[in-house]
Amino acid sequence: MALPEEYLRYPYRRHAMDHDRYRWSNLFERSPVELPNHAHIALWVTVVSEFFPLNQQGKPFKAPGGMVTPYPDFRHYSSRDYGNRVGIFRLFKLFDRLNVRVSVAMNAAVAERYPVLAREIINRGYEIICHGYDMDTIHHSGMNEADERAIIRQAKQIITDVTGIIPRGWLSPASAESFLTPDLVQEEGFTYLCDWANDDMPYRFHTRNGSLLAMPYSEEISDRQIIMGYHHTEDQFAQQVKDQFDTLLAESKRYGGRILSIVLYPYISGLPYRIHAVEELLRYILQRPGVWNATGSEIADVCSSL
Repeated sequence: MALPEEYLRYPYRRHAMDHDRYRWSNLFERSPVELPNHAHIALWVTVVSEFFPLNQQGKPFKAPGGMVTPYPDFRHYSSRDYGNRVGIFRLFKLFDRLNVRVSVAMNAAVAERYPVLAREIINRGYEIICHGYDMDTIHHSGMNEADERAIIRQAKQIITDVTGIIPRGWLSPASAESFLTPDLVQEEGFTYLCDWANDDMPYRFHTRNGSLLAMPYSEEISDRQIIMGYHHTEDQFAQQVKDQFDTLLAESKRYGGRILSIVLYPYISGLPYRIHAVEELLRYILQRPGVWNATGSEIADVCSSL
């Protein structure tokens, strides 16, 4: 028996995705992005400031970096607290020496508990990316829409109240989303999103009431992923970031500007025996011509027409 003719017709066989959040695109066929001052690379350093509750519930899953041993896990709770009390300021001192400006992805709970830290970030000319409420408030598909919206709105309001600056960027705790998170983030006034790890450059991300700019926030090249996840040394981490930079720089000569996203966790790279690796990789990058150091919002502004 012959197959019916329509059986072999594939109306959706095309260059496309299986959803309508963004269009299919080949990075190497896009129009070149021009960076300020004819730069080849936009250096985007993001420091992550998190709060893990001691009584973490871990629902629907435990965020990376969370408590490990049975309650009360003072060992890991205090280690994470070290990042916000000590490690982040060691990184700031390094950034001062190298004249580097950064974005800080901050849980609203950190701004609540350490308002001096949040205001210090703004006073330094850095920006704060809203990193949700805390690392035990995970966005997921089982959430009620009104409840999720309330969490997003509360997190944004806390950071705004503490710093006087309305955050423009959003990074979900553990980069986890419900099916509605991007829609709600856009509706609550955020202009760029850092959750989707599927590109080296920003692209337009569609929501039900407009669009966001999806930014290439790279957890894959973070110190936590390389050092804690892959169990590499801090020197190997530095080398891998330098390799990332070299490849993007070579591509930029032919395909236009590229973004080097470097993600740092203060309780990891802010330790005395690891800080040298961050200094080494930053000096390597900054001594090359054509590097533009910028915050996430500044990069988003340059790429806003995408």
